Amino acid sequence: MRKSTKDARPESYRIQEDSIRIVSQELSSANAWSARKDWIVPLKSHCMCCLMRELDEKKHPTLGFFKPKAITKFTIQPDDASWSASQLEILRQKDLFVQGPEVELQKVPYKFVYSFTCDHASCRGHNMSCTDWEMGESWRSWKEKYGDDWKDKFLQRYEKEMIHEKDTHFYVGTIHRHPKNWIIIGLFYPPVDPQASLLGL
Repeated sequence: MRKSTKDARPESYRIQEDSIRIVSQELSSANAWSARKDWIVPLKSHCMCCLMRELDEKKHPTLGFFKPKAITKFTIQPDDASWSASQLEILRQKDLFVQGPEVELQKVPYKFVYSFTCDHASCRGHNMSCTDWEMGESWRSWKEKYGDDWKDKFLQRYEKEMIHEKDTHFYVGTIHRHPKNWIIIGLFYPPVDPQASLLGL
């Protein structure tokens, strides 16, 4: 990876695509999650409140990974149906060496928001937008497949399963133009480990 020259945030790097190695592709589902955990869990922070405090005190981190104490609500909120001028500018950037997509990416006309609490004594709760790539692709796919009934499938996956059936963790990051504002940028959702649940982990 190379440090981004256009983004001053300490964790912002340009990924070298040919360096990516898939570690769980040929493993069973359970073993695949275990392999992912080996890489991800050592990066785990205590909570969102701690990440916010550290950013205020030390100007970093601007990326984080943690498990919320409880996810209390998931909401779907209307959003702009069209890209902004600045978003279009980014979407339409060309690369001399990479063939761009033939069809422009469809804007998701909704915001997806998780409400949750931290395992911190002073936590008053958080409401954070989630821009997870998989979530956006789910909307595009299920809107086409199910029409106006897409929301039932969506809530089953991202509300019921993520809140009640998965050991859901959040990847979070700050916004480039608003470096104090945090959003959820990804979901990590292995199956619930019964033994860990008994131990309160």
